[in-house]
Amino acid sequence: MITKIVYEDRDVLVVYKPAGIAVQSARIGEMDVVNEIKNYLAGRMMNPYVAVINRIDQPVHGLVLLAKTKDAAAKLSKQLTENRIQKVYRASVCGSFTDKEGKLSDVVYKDGRSNISKVVKPGEAHYKEGKKSELEYREYAPGKLEIKLLTGRHHQIRVQMANAGHPLLGDMKYKTPESDAETRLNGVKELALCAYALEFKHPVSGEKMSFTVDEELV
Repeated sequence: MITKIVYEDRDVLVVYKPAGIAVQSARIGEMDVVNEIKNYLAGRMMNPYVAVINRIDQPVHGLVLLAKTKDAAAKLSKQLTENRIQKVYRASVCGSFTDKEGKLSDVVYKDGRSNISKVVKPGEAHYKEGKKSELEYREYAPGKLEIKLLTGRHHQIRVQMANAGHPLLGDMKYKTPESDAETRLNGVKELALCAYALEFKHPVSGEKMSFTVDEELV
């Protein structure tokens, strides 16, 4: 199995998804995290139930939270909607921030036809269709960031970092000549973005649950 199980009980699963595999694919016959976990659970139960709580993009690696019952899915989804599930990402970016800690607040518009998002300003096309997008960042080493999402938008971290002048290394969609050169110089082969930490309350016990990705995988 490509997906690694980090934690499991009767209600929830926390898994580590490597880059390149989709959490849930619309393509028939394509393996993804949900199908892998259903196959894994099928050895122990009939018609296993698997619901995705936090979805991460296919090029991103890191932690994904899954529910194994409808009741757990409803309670965890409520936590997510109320911004009570804490998600921290780690990223490598081009250059270094002057302010080592800060908040980015933008309006982001998603173009469904091109599958690309962009920051739009007042008066620009699609501004009224855009969505407020916010994140907090901390630069813990030159070009190395911890990022806390305050909203969940399409390609949000990638778009906002590129707009701030610091595209993610390995990002082919939102790259600049400078980030492309730094990507090659550092030998980065994939998108340098990891869903690093996850914190939530257990949907049944109410216990605080915290998980992080092994440092050697970041």
